[in-house]
Amino acid sequence: MDIIEELDSLQHDVLARIKAAEDTAALEEIRVSVLGKSGTLTAHLRNMGSVPKEQKAEVGRALNEARQAVEEALAGAKDVLSKAELEAAIASDAVDITLPGRHQHIGSRHLINRLIDEISEIFLGLGYSVIEGPEVETDYYNFEALNAPADHPSRSMQDTFYVRDMTGAESAVRGESNLLLRTQTSGVQVHAMEDQPMPIYVIAPGKVYRRDVADASHLPQFHQIEGLVVDKGITFGDLKGTLEYMCKAIFGEDRKTRFRAHYFPFTEPSAEVDVSCGICHGEGCRMCKHTGWLEILGCGMVDPNVLQMSGIDPEVYSGFAFGMGVERIACLKYDVPDLRMLLDGDMRFLEQF
Repeated sequence: MDIIEELDSLQHDVLARIKAAEDTAALEEIRVSVLGKSGTLTAHLRNMGSVPKEQKAEVGRALNEARQAVEEALAGAKDVLSKAELEAAIASDAVDITLPGRHQHIGSRHLINRLIDEISEIFLGLGYSVIEGPEVETDYYNFEALNAPADHPSRSMQDTFYVRDMTGAESAVRGESNLLLRTQTSGVQVHAMEDQPMPIYVIAPGKVYRRDVADASHLPQFHQIEGLVVDKGITFGDLKGTLEYMCKAIFGEDRKTRFRAHYFPFTEPSAEVDVSCGICHGEGCRMCKHTGWLEILGCGMVDPNVLQMSGIDPEVYSGFAFGMGVERIACLKYDVPDLRMLLDGDMRFLEQF
């Protein structure tokens, strides 16, 4: 077979392969095998130097015709197959407009953080400042500076997590470490009394930790907001008026408050504050254990010993302090029966607020 016949056979074979190609990827393989650097037709072009002189014109014309025929066939087939592939892609990606739409879920602040902000705004409006302190505190600031020395029985009510101190001791059991996860944000108040000038009007929100078993009314980690006022001429009447204003701002103008005598080591006199039940309006129901009242916080006048340990003269200054659990306030405000529901992460519950 001479060169002309070989080129005709090659052209016929390539055109048949192009016609049988099922997609553009197959076409590209054919193009590379024929017209690429190592392609069969390209090889004939490179061998033109070895063609006898009298056949060069005829062979060159045959090569050009074969190349043109192959390129036109490739272009035509690519146009047809590309359109088919595009139509198939559109069909496979078609959107059924009868299906329900997919809306974007917009997040929001957790109920606990929102309530902390709400309470903070109430006291900011009264001229208070919001302060923070360390969650890993020393025994002194968490207990001793609050009138609870090492042998004080009130410590048993606030058993917490002790941590390894800077000496690197292997043991971290109670009594062998001076550092602990704070049980209350009262330590922040001690820092404020030591560092801030008079008068002091502050609240201290933050996380606290206790070795409590989680149940409907207890959590090992929860949030507190404690308040402190130290100024000249502060009386229990100032405390009562402040907390009554706060309760009405949180729970509503129709809610009543009452103060019951209680004991706290860092205040004297001390009291627990109740708010009238929002379910039965004070008449008695299962939510308030048929008393008509719900306990919300503890408070009292700052003990003179606490003032003295922070370098404040109790003969000149007096003050009051109070503390509340934010999770408990949230449950009472929104009638949530179990504290653990606030931490479960169930969006069906959390989205109600």
